[in-house]
Amino acid sequence: MFTSHKTLSALAVSAALTSAMPAMAQEQQEEEKKGGLERIEVTARKTVESIQEVPIALTSVGAIEIAEKGISTVVELQQMSPNTTLQKSRGTNSTLTAFIRGVGQEDPLWGYEPGVGIYVDDIYMARPQGAVLDILNVERIEVLRGPQGSLYGKNTIGGAVKYVTKKMTGDTELSVRGTVGTYSQKDLKIAGQLPLIEDTLYLGVSYANLNRDGFGKFITSALPGQDNENYNKDLEAYRITLEYAPTDDLFIRLNYDNTVDDSNSKGGYRLLPSLLTDAPVPDSKYDSYTSLPTRNKVENEGINLTVEWDINNEFAFKSITSKREGYSPTNIDFDNTSLPIFDVPAIYDDEQFTQEFQLNYVTDNLNMVTGLYYYTADSCGQFDAILGVLGQALGAPGLTREVRGCSNGDSIAAYAQGSYNVTEKLSVTAGARYTKDEKEATVYNGLIFSNVYPETDWIPGYVRDENVINASVPKVLDDKEDWSRFTPRLGVEYQATPDVMVYASYAQGFKSGTFNPRASTPEPAANPEIVDSMEMGFKSDLGDYVRLNMTVFTLDHKDRQYISVIPDPDDATVLNQRLGNIGQSSAKGLELDLTVAATDNLEMFANLGYINAKFDEVRSFVDAENFIDISDRFSITNTPKVNANVGFTYNMTSSYGDFIINGNYYYRTKYDLVELDNLLTQDEYGLLNLGVNWYSNDGQWTVGLHGKNLTNEEYLVGNYAFIARDPNNPGEFIPGLGGDNTLIGYYGDPRTVSLTVGYRF
Repeated sequence: MFTSHKTLSALAVSAALTSAMPAMAQEQQEEEKKGGLERIEVTARKTVESIQEVPIALTSVGAIEIAEKGISTVVELQQMSPNTTLQKSRGTNSTLTAFIRGVGQEDPLWGYEPGVGIYVDDIYMARPQGAVLDILNVERIEVLRGPQGSLYGKNTIGGAVKYVTKKMTGDTELSVRGTVGTYSQKDLKIAGQLPLIEDTLYLGVSYANLNRDGFGKFITSALPGQDNENYNKDLEAYRITLEYAPTDDLFIRLNYDNTVDDSNSKGGYRLLPSLLTDAPVPDSKYDSYTSLPTRNKVENEGINLTVEWDINNEFAFKSITSKREGYSPTNIDFDNTSLPIFDVPAIYDDEQFTQEFQLNYVTDNLNMVTGLYYYTADSCGQFDAILGVLGQALGAPGLTREVRGCSNGDSIAAYAQGSYNVTEKLSVTAGARYTKDEKEATVYNGLIFSNVYPETDWIPGYVRDENVINASVPKVLDDKEDWSRFTPRLGVEYQATPDVMVYASYAQGFKSGTFNPRASTPEPAANPEIVDSMEMGFKSDLGDYVRLNMTVFTLDHKDRQYISVIPDPDDATVLNQRLGNIGQSSAKGLELDLTVAATDNLEMFANLGYINAKFDEVRSFVDAENFIDISDRFSITNTPKVNANVGFTYNMTSSYGDFIINGNYYYRTKYDLVELDNLLTQDEYGLLNLGVNWYSNDGQWTVGLHGKNLTNEEYLVGNYAFIARDPNNPGEFIPGLGGDNTLIGYYGDPRTVSLTVGYRF
């Protein structure tokens, strides 16, 4: 096993301000915190509630906290949510790898569904490309842990991450923030709103331009004129919102957003020397080699319409209509050398439409959420696995395995969930969702004895001959399948005192069935994955100054989708290597959140996650009736057994303005990164963050200085592993696809320091 060893640093302190805090929000915060703990409101159950009254494991981070801690992207929230992993995936800045309680999805290829749902204003983001959203105009972000099958539906078997954007105040506002920092960071964020009709119609616009040089460089490239910045950032985003409130009971919002990430493709770090080149392993974990273009693009845009109508004191109606599109041409050099040993240029192209109707009912003893949901999406793509060196060794100009196709899905669902007060202290919750899912897939897969790229001029001088390529890349799969699923939730809550609630619940979720997007022959679809989870916990405010919440849980993850040796459904005597439901895993764990308002000026916090997750069975058939269990070859990835976070916030008032100092230390024990025959483990590490923020007395100026990963820890967040252990030579490896020792690591951000200045007009 290849292990990255990092030292564990001592205890410390956390992130700083990156944005101007509106004066109104600051005053509200001060008012809410008088007397101790802050009341936090969330919409985890699709209705507004105090976080202390919601009987699920939940973390909520509001706009004020985001600003004070200098949080810039969703991946930083993993430090604040126990048993949560949110990381930038391998080859791009914008593709998200999300795991909660050991449940997620590593492979971002079209066709594979996520295990953690991402939502923006209750709109489901179907694909991980572009899901690393930069924080822009956010009111709060909620992380829901555990299956959310009743209210949120499919693909939330691990949990859900919810962005909630701000509603406009109705006043004329404009704020500007600029940031400079290490690696030539230069960020600009502008947000404004304007009443078009006083107290009725408002226009809001926000814009962000985020730039930074690379943490490393491409030392060599096989192509001339390439930008050699590695791990750089070049992103532009804007959002236009129109809000209409003709009466106190009716609210309508029309929103358009667009994000273009032109950051270079990320090159990985070779953890083993290449067998086919003499290039040394780079000195820096952020340096690489490549034979592909370094350009990359992740483009996402969407338009949505939300209508909220308070019919009367008991009934409220909500409609959410959304259309989104994404396009990502990308270059992934799997071998990270200047030779085409194993190069994968690719295109992801997807679009989705969703419509949801909600009807909520609230009385003294019964709260009910009901809804209807429709989803349709086309997710397509193409990749060319170029094994050029191997092709030349065989006497051909090159060698490429081209795979392309689509996975198109339609889904309809109806759901209801209600909580009934049996007595003043005892309540019960019951919910269920019925989902009808249909998926249609096509796969083209073939071998071409030359180096092939997705489009003409992908590299200088390349001309794509579609006739020649199509003759060698046949359609191997054209099929459709449908499934239906009933996902329940049951719970009981007991309000022992006005400040202490205990609860227990059972919940089920499912991840959609799918076809193998890399199929080389006709294959049946794999059925949905199922997660059943039990939780017990309590939420407590101990006096006005201590908040302690704890959850214990177990989960069973059944029918996991993997490639294995499986009997043919039409002839059980024939064994095929294909995608099927052959795995089962389980987990049990504990999550703890503690907040202490030690004084009027000092708040301390801590959270702890513990999980014991393992595979119980993975089947590989030897004949139609018998299989062997190969679960000892599988690892739960991206899931440390222990993760913890401790920190503080200190407020200080002076005649020069208000100062806020905050800090945290985040710790993770070792975790595996490769699911099958794990070859790569990240050892324990910790991240130290510290920030100092200043607010002017008039509330117009803000300055924030913040440092992250101050001890400059090097830690793995992604990988490509195309080697095998040599059974005859312990510690040695057998070359994999392409004929090289391809074991590649991708790393989290190094130490960064930045200074942000904001002005509110």
